[in-house]
Amino acid sequence: MAEPYRLLVTILTPLGRLLVIAPTERAAWTMAALAPVALVIAATAPGAWIAAPVLGGVLLALVVLDALLSGRNTGWDIHAPADTEVGQPASISIAARFAGGRQRAVSAALACDPRMAEGGRVLVTLTPDPDTPGWRGETTVTPVRRGTAEVSRAWLRWEGPLGLGARQVSYPLEQAVRIWPDLSPVRSKDLQTFLRNAQTGLIARRIRGEGTQFEALSEYEPGMDRRRIDWKASARHTRLYARENESERNNQIVFAFDCGQAMCEPVDGLPRIDRAVSAALTCAYVALKGGDKCALFGFARRPQLFTPFIGDARAFHRLQSAAAGLDYEAAEPNFTLALATLTTRLKRRSLVVVFSDFTDPTSAELMVESLGRLANKHLVLFVTMADAEIERVIAAPPADIATLARSVTADTLSQQRKLVLGRLKRMGIDVIEAPWEKIGPQLIDRYFLIKNSEAIG
Repeated sequence: MAEPYRLLVTILTPLGRLLVIAPTERAAWTMAALAPVALVIAATAPGAWIAAPVLGGVLLALVVLDALLSGRNTGWDIHAPADTEVGQPASISIAARFAGGRQRAVSAALACDPRMAEGGRVLVTLTPDPDTPGWRGETTVTPVRRGTAEVSRAWLRWEGPLGLGARQVSYPLEQAVRIWPDLSPVRSKDLQTFLRNAQTGLIARRIRGEGTQFEALSEYEPGMDRRRIDWKASARHTRLYARENESERNNQIVFAFDCGQAMCEPVDGLPRIDRAVSAALTCAYVALKGGDKCALFGFARRPQLFTPFIGDARAFHRLQSAAAGLDYEAAEPNFTLALATLTTRLKRRSLVVVFSDFTDPTSAELMVESLGRLANKHLVLFVTMADAEIERVIAAPPADIATLARSVTADTLSQQRKLVLGRLKRMGIDVIEAPWEKIGPQLIDRYFLIKNSEAIG
């Protein structure tokens, strides 16, 4: 789009924009069609060789004339969102206005950060706007990584009525698009309806029957948990009484993210770390509504961030902003340093949700040892995403030797993965392994199960 053909005329306008007159694709094909004609003239009438350059000059003149007949651009506007979310479509629209002339086709291009569009280029085809005298076009981009994407330069190109010549302007841009973590699961109607109807919903009230803090005594009834019977009170009253406790609140939950090489690998178009951040923020939102405190911890070769504990759902945006700052590192994570640092900063027993991945038992050895030491003081929940690609390779029919060999190798990796996860379970670490789209719901279910079992405090 920028300069696809040999430029004929380059003019620097007083506004600093680069104005170019260039041949179009139709002109290039016309020139190619004239080449055999020149060969025929050279073979049949060598004395008439002057006709070939004359034809080329005529075509060149038509290209310039057609470009001049395309009119003058009087302005164009680019509308790009200042904020968007990773993995969610964002709309970019461009409107152009012209004075005089006649335009056959109008197109535009934007140079941007590759995290916003593949190859760092956005192409937009404009069409006549029925409501205003001008041209308008719109396209959709899907960011693939968090961060700030710079839109650095813009091009506008419009062809003349013959389609032989085109004019093109370009100028630098200084527009930034902030790409945030995906919060579409938090905004989903299902989750909002669940929170409105949940026991630990929007109202901070005292809930009997769960937790660890004593609330009251009630007469024992069939169906109650026998472990709740208060034998001393029952002996004093000569009938069975059961303890009712207040629902456990104010728990500390830490979402720890491995930002290393394995978590930077894509799954269905997005890095695993972004899938993990989306699931963690969804669970954190539910936990904040339930009266618990949440914090984020990110690490790779060294710890990246550790946010203060947030205890109010109205401060959820602070977690979102912190999650947007988690960086991608193509390096092996240092679990020993990271989890040791986390252990020293936690002053009370907490639920630590660790999002990570591994490829083989050897690379997971340090991770397992570090998680074991962390589990001695805190409740640890290990979350990893099932590798759909390995499952597809295993399930592929053995049509040839190469396919069979890949299937056997993939099955070996799958078995080794199960051995590591089984080892974590034997150490008392809870494990969630599921496809990325099911990680969020399963994490919320496991959070409620742990909370109601009074295992955190």
